[in-house]
Amino acid sequence: MAIGSKDLSMDALDGFDNERLAEELKKAKAELFNLRFQTATGQLENHGRLKAVRRDIARIYTVLNERKLAIRQDPSAAKEEEN
Repeated sequence: MAIGSKDLSMDALDGFDNERLAEELKKAKAELFNLRFQTATGQLENHGRLKAVRRDIARIYTVLNERKLAIRQDPSAAKEEEN
């Protein structure tokens, strides 16, 4: 079982276009910053969330990198090819 957000599974990320992936990456990085700040101030209650957010970020980078290397196809590009 993958650790991380349920809405950011590899199957879900594969269906997102590059703009949506960039948006999700920005949100995940902001959340990671907030979690690190909470850790530093001793306010963080769920330390497992740090690991989950880091893995979400890694998944997003993996999908973006695979698309750049043409291992995965961007869904918006696939729709344009069909038309």
